[in-house]
Amino acid sequence: MTTKALLVIDVQKDVVANALRTSEVVANINSLVSSARTSGVPVIWVQHSDDYLEKGSAGWEIVDELAPLPNEIRIYKTQGSSFAETDLQAQLDSLGTKSLIITGAQTNYCVNATSNAGVELGYQVTLVSDAHTTEDSETEKASALIDEKNASFAQIGQVLKTSEISF
Repeated sequence: MTTKALLVIDVQKDVVANALRTSEVVANINSLVSSARTSGVPVIWVQHSDDYLEKGSAGWEIVDELAPLPNEIRIYKTQGSSFAETDLQAQLDSLGTKSLIITGAQTNYCVNATSNAGVELGYQVTLVSDAHTTEDSETEKASALIDEKNASFAQIGQVLKTSEISF
């Protein structure tokens, strides 16, 4: 039994529409999903919805390049953290998960909130440095936001590149 789980957070059409290096990030996530599945590590798909991103709409759907399997866990959220007001922690507990490998979008919102919450809840959290993305904010470039998250998260968790992840 594996104690790891791979989280794919909010890689939805409208969420990544203006994100930095989306095709590279999605390719890295696809590689991780494939490796996780081969190793029997659960892949958990998270989808956000709110007033601007309506559940079931075309923009709410996961990008076409990623294909969740019917038996994989889906988490539907309305808050920044994938743990807030969802059954994610209960799902992880039922799997015996101790460590999380985190990928997705947007770096400075849901990836940030979920990775930090995971640490606070006692999981060993690895943020995949080249498998999360965001878009430019009003004050900062996406590349700076991504670099800042990778640097700050390294203080409380593990930050590895896709090529360094082993399941």
